[in-house]
Amino acid sequence: MDLAHAEALDAADTLAGFRDAFELPQGLIYLDGNSLGPLPRATAPRLDALVRREWGEKLITSWNGAGWIEAPERVGGKIARLIGAKAGEVVAADSTSTNLFKVAAGALSLRPGRRTIVTERGNFHTDIYVLEGLCAVAGATLKVVEPDEVLAAIDDDTAAVVLTHVHYKTARRWDMAGVTAAAHARGALAIWDLSHTTGALAVDLHAARADLAVGCGYKYLNGGPGAPAFLFVAERHQGAIAQPLSGWMGHAAPFAFEDSYRPAGDIRRLLCGTPPILGLAALEAGVDLQLQADPKAVEAKGLALCDLFIRLTEARCAGHGLELVGPREADARGLHVSFAHPDAYAIVQALIARGVVGDFRDPDVARFGFSPLYLRFADVWDAVEILREVMAARAFDTPEFRSRAAVT
Repeated sequence: MDLAHAEALDAADTLAGFRDAFELPQGLIYLDGNSLGPLPRATAPRLDALVRREWGEKLITSWNGAGWIEAPERVGGKIARLIGAKAGEVVAADSTSTNLFKVAAGALSLRPGRRTIVTERGNFHTDIYVLEGLCAVAGATLKVVEPDEVLAAIDDDTAAVVLTHVHYKTARRWDMAGVTAAAHARGALAIWDLSHTTGALAVDLHAARADLAVGCGYKYLNGGPGAPAFLFVAERHQGAIAQPLSGWMGHAAPFAFEDSYRPAGDIRRLLCGTPPILGLAALEAGVDLQLQADPKAVEAKGLALCDLFIRLTEARCAGHGLELVGPREADARGLHVSFAHPDAYAIVQALIARGVVGDFRDPDVARFGFSPLYLRFADVWDAVEILREVMAARAFDTPEFRSRAAVT
């Protein structure tokens, strides 16, 4: 593999045209779209039109005339096409953490008499924190076990198994269909966090018989910082599921202003408060762009980028202490690559100073994401060359790069 070969892969790339759909700073190699996606070119004009005309001129009439009130269902229906769900099974709303609280509580309501939720040790920390909080107020038990003990931990008291499909640090991919089937065999439900999956892998919730899912909008969907998240409830559960955040948008008739809560009979019962229209508009622009790409082609290119990065790093940075974290096999991973090193934080800062943006995950992981819509194979070659230079010269070994910022 050399630079010419990487450039030949770019010349044959069927997704190459999508790069022009993003605002990307000149000379920057952005390997952090798995944390915050870049700005689509369509987003700013869409927000400008919303602010100046729909809000500025039409004011409150836009709730009806501009389709604001339907935005959670409309955007959710578009996301459904990316995750193998029906339009009426997904809504865009709230944050991933809030949505996880809602669907996990909903799982307890669907399995009365069962009081245990199972998850893996090392899951994304907010997921564990949310489940701890839910169990504390619901009188349930959170069972946190090693990844290889998850299936054995499912028993007759398990209401739900909660897992992140692609691990945030290692990129290890769970067998969604297999785990879901194992949960169902014991009478439990399966809840999937798709934050590192949606827009990256060609996932199919229906084929896996998944029950519930959540995911964020600001990574591969490029919805902007703090973009609204989404949740999925399989149609078969919608008539019975109950969630504790019983706000007015989850009511069967929000504008009837009834004194008591009466849940909607469909996916809307998972809504809570007034939808954030500006955030949903930005998210919709990102989702619309993602829908133009073939999910299988997106996954295939992303995995090829990851494979190239792994092979080049191990070949050209050998002897510098970088150790691959997570699976090497393409079918077992998502679209980010992590290398462990005692000086990982400083290495990432040195790379950022040289125009290669990745991120750090405590305690010792340098993480790099490979979003297929705008990254090129030549970018991977150049990024590894810069990494080689940083490691060979120990350019990271300065006080400037060792000083921790609030966000890593």
